[in-house]
Amino acid sequence: MIFSSIPFLYYFLPIVVMLYFVVPRNMANSVLLLASLFFYGYGEPKMLLVMVATIIFSWALGLKIPEKKWLTTVSVVVSLGVLVWFKYMGFFVESFSDAFGVEVGFMNIALPAGISFYTFQTLSYTIDLGRGRIHPQKSLLDFAMYVALFPQLIAGPIVVYSDVENQLDARLRKTTWDGAYEGIHRFCIGLGKKVILANNLALFVQDFQALAEDQRSVAMYWAYAVAFSMQIYFDFSGYSDMAIGLGKIFGFTFPENFNYPFISKNISEFWRRWHMTLGGWFREYVYIPLGGNRVSKGHWVFNIFMVWGLTGFWHGANWTFLAWGLYFGIFLLLEKFFINKVLDKLPGAFGHVYTVLAVIFSMVLFNADTIGDAFTYIGAMLGAGGSLPFINEIGKYYLGSYGILLAASIIGCTPVLKKFRWAHKIEPLISVLLLLIATAYLVDGSYNPFLYFRF
Repeated sequence: MIFSSIPFLYYFLPIVVMLYFVVPRNMANSVLLLASLFFYGYGEPKMLLVMVATIIFSWALGLKIPEKKWLTTVSVVVSLGVLVWFKYMGFFVESFSDAFGVEVGFMNIALPAGISFYTFQTLSYTIDLGRGRIHPQKSLLDFAMYVALFPQLIAGPIVVYSDVENQLDARLRKTTWDGAYEGIHRFCIGLGKKVILANNLALFVQDFQALAEDQRSVAMYWAYAVAFSMQIYFDFSGYSDMAIGLGKIFGFTFPENFNYPFISKNISEFWRRWHMTLGGWFREYVYIPLGGNRVSKGHWVFNIFMVWGLTGFWHGANWTFLAWGLYFGIFLLLEKFFINKVLDKLPGAFGHVYTVLAVIFSMVLFNADTIGDAFTYIGAMLGAGGSLPFINEIGKYYLGSYGILLAASIIGCTPVLKKFRWAHKIEPLISVLLLLIATAYLVDGSYNPFLYFRF
């Protein structure tokens, strides 16, 4: 089940909200947990067992970690082992076979949705217990709700235990009408981002990829790169908005995940604004334990490449994702030693253009099946070979058809619209309109899956 679907919007969510506010407070967490287990198991009930086993294992081990710190290592090894088995083992076996020309039989393993997210949540819990930063959660029900809570289960934000520790007790968690109203509006904003913008941008991306090579042009390659960059932004930030909004309805405050990353002046700032909970997780649980920047220059360079290699690989079992992470690692090093010194002497517009171009090229790599395909696309964008026209009739047709959508997306990824101070006065109307328009699109049956579900 996904948020942007008729069953979720008009059956699952209303029933869960009604039950949550009707039952006694001591049963509120039970309602949320049962709803979350149903939500997760709706599409793939077998994979529910993996998540439940992860929850029970991490909870039981967590009770013992304060007295036996070495169990933290056991938790990390087992949790990462499960993640590697389901997400990466097929890739490792295939890469080994290709490298050595040896056929290795290996069954295809289905990837449990959201495993990267809930594994990171349980890892942060047991690691923080080992550090003595938090106390064990005695209630299995409350711990299970922390991991399985359906608003943030499938695609984040990544919520570490300390973020919501004081909110897990239903008797202490505040649920107010103002919070519910704010949550509903935030949810509708995210729904609009996903269904109205991301889904339609995805149709343009699909149309471009379906074109024969001789039908493409340099301008179309650029439009594709921009469209996919906007698609993944509105897809993922829309999901995060919906998750944060749903959390507010039930009294939870989840961390923000996006803060207008495309207005950044360098790549360092971009990653302080893009997928902020993932960046925070790697900084806290990988970068700092490796020594951060309080080490020799060579060691620091190693730490950067380690963190960004893992960040890329976290997104999927493919060489393109690893290359994508290292791509950003290289830019961050270049900024530290060279680029930022140059940008500081130039008007801010140069930094914006540099950042947007670097990100757009990175998204071409992110969406490519192979690194070779990425180079082919980027080469075409730069006019390599000179065989492609800058624009052709097909390009004019598609750019004319999708031009307004692309322009609206570019405007929407900036804080320009927030400057309209009167907008808050008509928030209820905006929410209703977004819900109605999104519903019309969903009934029509347009493209709808979340990109980040595969991660």
